[in-house]
Amino acid sequence: MLETSKNSSQRRATSKAKKPAVLDIEEVKPLTKANAALVPQVASKAAFADKELRKAAFYADDNILILNMDVREAMGHLARAGVIVNCMVTSPPFYGQRDYGVEGQIGLEEHPRDFIANLVECFESSRPVLAENGSLWVNLGDTYWSGKGEHKSGEVKQSARRFGLRPQDRTGDGELCKPKQLLLIPHRFAIAMQDRDWLVRNDNVWVKPNPIPDQVRDRCSMSHEYVFHLVKSRWYYFNKGAVGRKSPSGSVLPPSDTWEIAPARRIHKHKARFSEELVRIPILSTTPRRGVVLDPFGGSGTSLIFARKHGFRAIGIDLKTEFCQLMVEQLRALD
Repeated sequence: MLETSKNSSQRRATSKAKKPAVLDIEEVKPLTKANAALVPQVASKAAFADKELRKAAFYADDNILILNMDVREAMGHLARAGVIVNCMVTSPPFYGQRDYGVEGQIGLEEHPRDFIANLVECFESSRPVLAENGSLWVNLGDTYWSGKGEHKSGEVKQSARRFGLRPQDRTGDGELCKPKQLLLIPHRFAIAMQDRDWLVRNDNVWVKPNPIPDQVRDRCSMSHEYVFHLVKSRWYYFNKGAVGRKSPSGSVLPPSDTWEIAPARRIHKHKARFSEELVRIPILSTTPRRGVVLDPFGGSGTSLIFARKHGFRAIGIDLKTEFCQLMVEQLRALD
């Protein structure tokens, strides 16, 4: 169920008066394949308000949906209702970093290959829901294989990561999983997505200016994560004007693929929350007016909060009931 923006001088004038950075269809003529991808495809009100979908939702209003279930199950509900989303932006659980205490969680698989396979399956399930000219943005950090046989050693670690024997603390397979091995999970995930016919447009690097220091003595301290930009098709919606940089000549350049952003404060119910600044470029550049932002691993609701503040509709999915309630609380705090 799609609503396609209509060409009219009245709408064009209103659009330019309110938000100069938002693309107008008249500005993308002639209608080549590349320009046609800039024509917004947005979910209809009827799809967003589908009775069966709302019945399955943890929370629903005219602009927000929150689903408390596995990602794959949630995508089925959205697809049956005919919901189309424009921008998927998320930070799924990293491998072996957290135990969220919920059955069916991703991130504690015995082998990193299983973790990547589960993650890819989740995003594959989103294909019917993501607009053909939509974008998927995935934030992932890496993991070292320890092989110590126990986690609670003498090393000073974040308390949230002290949850007993982690997958990477086991002996390993002697191949990929060897002690002290950096698993290269982010790029293994990206390659697995390529193998399923997704296009990787960027492996944007998130540089943390003040990271929690690694308590190690024989390697450099890690201070970055990745934010992959993936699309289904060669032609997709991207509004450079909403996030670009001005050149000395006055033209608009695309944003850099290196983002220096301070991590979100850790004093929060969700131990792995990311900052609103991290979702700014993804959401503003790939969500058209009246579009829908979807976070399939909603957590504390950062993506939903940013989307709501900027006038977009949003959908959050999370397996943990406490996090769904947290999303609702965060949204109500905006009112």
